Amino acid sequence: MSKIEINDQISIDESELQLEFVQASGPGGQNVNKVATAVQLRFDAASSPSLPEEVRTRLRRLAGRRMTAEGILIVEASQHRSQERNRQEAIDRLVDLLRKAAKKPRLRRKTKPTAASRRKRLETKRRRGEIKRLRRSPPPPDS
Repeated sequence: MSKIEINDQISIDESELQLEFVQASGPGGQNVNKVATAVQLRFDAASSPSLPEEVRTRLRRLAGRRMTAEGILIVEASQHRSQERNRQEAIDRLVDLLRKAAKKPRLRRKTKPTAASRRKRLETKRRRGEIKRLRRSPPPPDS
């Protein structure tokens, strides 16, 4: 079988993918009732030897409800009327998801607000308080 390239380090074997063709709803005329054109692609990410552990962890977070508790990623495609185009669409979506998971997120470096930004924030707060103070009704006159 052929390999599907995700990036320089990761490629998955097509034998790791399970494709199931089901009847699609939507456009297609009489053909929609006769031919199973929608694709349900299953990829066992939890036990795939192709994925490093860190990618697997990020994939679980990115996939959300598309991943089962057992770690099987399910991608459905039924947009096109032909089986082959839906198959390619499902594989493309899987590859996109895996590429996103393969990217390491940039670490956030903590920064302190500058002195000027602190001054500006406090000045804005002071002005706002002044505006609100002026809106108040004046105190009752002492008799």
